[in-house]
Amino acid sequence: MELPVNSRLYISYKCPYAQRVWIARNSKGLQDKIELVPIDLQDRPSWYKDKVYPANKVPSLEHNNEVRGESLDLIKYIDTHFEGPSLFPTVPDDKEFAEKLLSYTDTFYKTVVSSFKGGDVTEAGTAFDYLETVLSKHDNGPFFLGQFSLVDIAYAPFIERFQPFLRDVKNYDITIGRPKLAAWIEGINNIEGYKITRSDPKELVESYKKRFLANP
Repeated sequence: MELPVNSRLYISYKCPYAQRVWIARNSKGLQDKIELVPIDLQDRPSWYKDKVYPANKVPSLEHNNEVRGESLDLIKYIDTHFEGPSLFPTVPDDKEFAEKLLSYTDTFYKTVVSSFKGGDVTEAGTAFDYLETVLSKHDNGPFFLGQFSLVDIAYAPFIERFQPFLRDVKNYDITIGRPKLAAWIEGINNIEGYKITRSDPKELVESYKKRFLANP
């Protein structure tokens, strides 16, 4: 389809929600069609709120003279409104399964994060156990739907942060006893559209330490 030249994706390179949409853009091969515009979340320019996105959050996507937000909505939007390989299933059962996994992402995040300040990682473990279980549904590849999809994109930025943080702070390896999750991590790290969005694990750990472990 004909695409306007003014398609812009406003992101912060450190924001996991923005990273989702960045990965989707890359995985669709849209680097030349959607321009990245970095926003400094510590010093947000006034023009962004006033002229682009009143919610003043990232990510947001400017396309066809409209601006949209919310990362899960945006990865679906990019998949359906731009050229490139489809990243969402069309088979009804797989589509329903994908929607279920996408809706679980918030619960997954909250469950894991709730264990950061306490000494017990049992609750976080239940969240990773759930992922291990759902990763067992398809055996035609290491990903949630077998083949790489929007579901993997939705989880990747958070597992990228949780894995090194829990290992460093809690001495907890999320892959022990979870071979499917270990294979998923190996698989996602080989996806080029994701690899180029990754941050230094040490920086992520330090950022999470400041955010979750700093004294009030």
